[in-house]
Amino acid sequence: MSEAPTVGLVSRVRGMLPELRPAERRVGEAVVADPLLVARESVTSLAERCRTSPPTVVRFSQHMGFSGFPELKLALATAAGIEEGRSSRVPLSGDMDPSDSLADIVAKIGYADSRAVESTTAGLDVAVLEQVVDALVGARRIDLFGIGASGLTASDLGQKLSRLGLAVSVATDRHAAMTLASLRGPEDVVISISHSGATSDVIEPLRIAGQGGARTVALTNHPRSPLARRADLVLTTTTRETTFRSGAMASRIAQLTVVDCVFVGVAARDFERTRRALDASFRAVGEL
Repeated sequence: MSEAPTVGLVSRVRGMLPELRPAERRVGEAVVADPLLVARESVTSLAERCRTSPPTVVRFSQHMGFSGFPELKLALATAAGIEEGRSSRVPLSGDMDPSDSLADIVAKIGYADSRAVESTTAGLDVAVLEQVVDALVGARRIDLFGIGASGLTASDLGQKLSRLGLAVSVATDRHAAMTLASLRGPEDVVISISHSGATSDVIEPLRIAGQGGARTVALTNHPRSPLARRADLVLTTTTRETTFRSGAMASRIAQLTVVDCVFVGVAARDFERTRRALDASFRAVGEL
């Protein structure tokens, strides 16, 4: 049985649709549209319905992290059962409707955000996270790049790491990011953050830093995106956009969840040093 996570599976498939080849995308779209139906189908019937071949269905399953279609079917059936259990308590979608009351809106936003956190932590590759933590602990300098909402995430991680006494810079515009990236070498770490993974303002600085020998990290919702392909290490969130870009709000929550995992991972490497650094910053702030 594959170790691919069941929680957030449909959201992960939805997020990867733009990166799939047309035939595999049709299989993914069938999964997103009705995961329980796919869980009940044979590989042949699904292939026929998606106008493709059984080997394509198998390849799609493997791209999703499963050894084959039977394992994907089992995970989809499990995920459908989890959703059915939730249905009496929460909305099954974060999509907004003109008829929604304010109470409905609160429930749907809470649902989208909680699912983003749950799906992201379930799908987070701990082995990759460990490598990121290793790189940060041993870095001479750390640069964090993000534009717009992802810039807020970069600033949050920068503030957290700086309180541990690490040498951190944050750039939330392309020119500043390019300047920092051009000065980085093998002892440095650069992290670019982009939900879509297609923001050139953070992709290009990451590329420049990588050319200089820096260790590069991407934080994105799309593991096959241009940003992910440029990075040495990739941390992924699992969210989707819905009405009024509530997914963009959920993506920020998911990014901050990963940021907290990174921060605590770094802090846990040396508890005594961490305690001293945090105590010093608490005292400094308290004296203002």
